[in-house]
Amino acid sequence: MPKVKTNSSAKKRFKVTGSGEIVYQKSFKRHILTKKATKRKRALRKKGVVADANRPFVMRLLRMK
Repeated sequence: MPKVKTNSSAKKRFKVTGSGEIVYQKSFKRHILTKKATKRKRALRKKGVVADANRPFVMRLLRMK
């Protein structure tokens, strides 16, 4: 049997932490930053955590389940 490949786009976007959480970089921080508030841009620097509802889907993309 051939090996099942991990989804290439998912492995670039998601990372599993030591505690088992799946984190990702938030969107809307690439360009057109002048109209966005400083508070909003600062909040976008933080990592996002995958919601419980989406967790099984992301784990399947990463071949963890």
